Amino acid sequence: MSADKHTAGRQAKSAAQAARRQEKADRQRAKDDCRAAKRAAKQEAGQQRAEKKQQRRAQRAYEQAAQESKRLRREHDRAFLQLTAAMNDRQQQRLRSYFGQVSQHILLPREWKQPLLRDFERGIAYHLRRGQTLERTLELLDPLNLGGFYSSPASMWWPLDNAAKVYPISMSHDQMEVFRLSVYLREEVVPEILQLALDFTIKRFPFFATTVKNGFFWHYIDTAKRRFAVEPERTIPCAPMNVSLTGAQSFRIVYYRNRVSAEFFHILTDGSGGMVFLKSLIAEYLRLLGHDIPCGCGVLDINERPDPAESADDFAKAAVKGRRGSGFAGKPARQMSGYLTRTKPCQVLHFELDAGQLHQHARERGVSVTVYTLGLMFVAGKAATEENDGMFQIQVPVNMRQYYPSSTIRNFSLYCSIGLPVGEITTVDEILPRIASQLQQQGSRESMLEMMNSAVQLVNSLKYVPRVLKTALGKYVYGFFSDRIFSNTLSNLGVIELPEEMRPYIEKMDFVLGMSLTNRAACSMVTVNNTAVLSIAKATVDPTFEEKIYALLKENGLPFSLSGSELYGN
Repeated sequence: MSADKHTAGRQAKSAAQAARRQEKADRQRAKDDCRAAKRAAKQEAGQQRAEKKQQRRAQRAYEQAAQESKRLRREHDRAFLQLTAAMNDRQQQRLRSYFGQVSQHILLPREWKQPLLRDFERGIAYHLRRGQTLERTLELLDPLNLGGFYSSPASMWWPLDNAAKVYPISMSHDQMEVFRLSVYLREEVVPEILQLALDFTIKRFPFFATTVKNGFFWHYIDTAKRRFAVEPERTIPCAPMNVSLTGAQSFRIVYYRNRVSAEFFHILTDGSGGMVFLKSLIAEYLRLLGHDIPCGCGVLDINERPDPAESADDFAKAAVKGRRGSGFAGKPARQMSGYLTRTKPCQVLHFELDAGQLHQHARERGVSVTVYTLGLMFVAGKAATEENDGMFQIQVPVNMRQYYPSSTIRNFSLYCSIGLPVGEITTVDEILPRIASQLQQQGSRESMLEMMNSAVQLVNSLKYVPRVLKTALGKYVYGFFSDRIFSNTLSNLGVIELPEEMRPYIEKMDFVLGMSLTNRAACSMVTVNNTAVLSIAKATVDPTFEEKIYALLKENGLPFSLSGSELYGN
């Protein structure tokens, strides 16, 4: 009996101790939950303050730009009146006849027609101030280049392609898929001529002259007959676009000194399609300045009738019906260390390299420039990561035009994933064979076909789900599958071809990706005129990643120059 009592006492004591431990654990868990909730609330409040601050800043910038625009418009009106007043009767009659012809090509509401007419006035004033004759000026700025775009009603619309359908349902007002393509000219940009170049060029790209609309099941693209404006650069690269406004455009053209940048909401196009648009725009800009630039090498004839194949959804054509895809899901990748900034990107850096030397350096190692650059990124990524476990995964977009004959300038790219365990990332030369093998396999036609079929199957499975219900799923897909399963991105547009007559006016190009939710960096590359530019968009102030890239290039004996922005914010 005594032993039973003793055993019972021990059990009771143990149970009491267990209960106290459980109570203590519950209290600690409650404290942790409370702290986590406070941190989340504090973070959310900080995010809301940052968003309100950004909205106020944007509103002030808009108001200042509007005031500046009014001031410049008044100055322009006075200057143009002075120019015309100095003309003789024959010249004034010629000018009135010219603007009558311009007006016949613009059957738009006054809010759009008047700015378009002023575009011509400013273009004429620029050339006359430069000493050009009136006849030559009017010949350069031929209103026939307007075509029938501004005089015909909006009648075309397009469903989104399978790659684009997730973007509008997953975006928020401060987070959306935007990328930038920039060309650096040998001389300062002439805004008046650049605006006219856009006025003339947009008709050749009807799919870009559009706005995003809400359908019951999916968003869709609808024609927008309006003036698409060129603006001086005022915001950070790849800033979100307010596409919810009626008639809002899904691309922007901005300029700064000698740089012209085209930024696209990914719903419209990919890097290859965007490059066709930018090259055609710059070619027309140079023509309006009096240079003879032929078409070809991706420069389209702006007065040629658009080919319907250029706005085709080639995903649907290339996918194989009845064949199952491989799926998108993957395990979360190891992210680089460093606090995420609220401003994204918080900084953009550009490494400029001699393309010939870079290609030779990669060829000596038996790999492509893309594989070599991935090697640099893996080693730099490990240096920027405090943990020594997990997988470092780099997303590499793949241009599907290399596998399927396609003329589309819409999205026709997918991605593959190149991954290495963090602990197995050693030196650049040692990991290159593994990277090359993965890229050859993961980026193959067969692998891309499986992913394409997965995309089509995903879209088809949601086909009859109302759009409002798709939104929650879209945000989940964007925030998890398309973000956390990667550590970084490398998008290489390769060598850009240009007509020989156009090369002397182009210094270089660069390509900048918009930031995702959790990745600390996104890398991109483009080469033109023997200059390769590796751009790094950042979402952390931690400089370790780019400092390691810098050191690796030095160690490998590759000469380069480094440029970039100051911190936009944190």
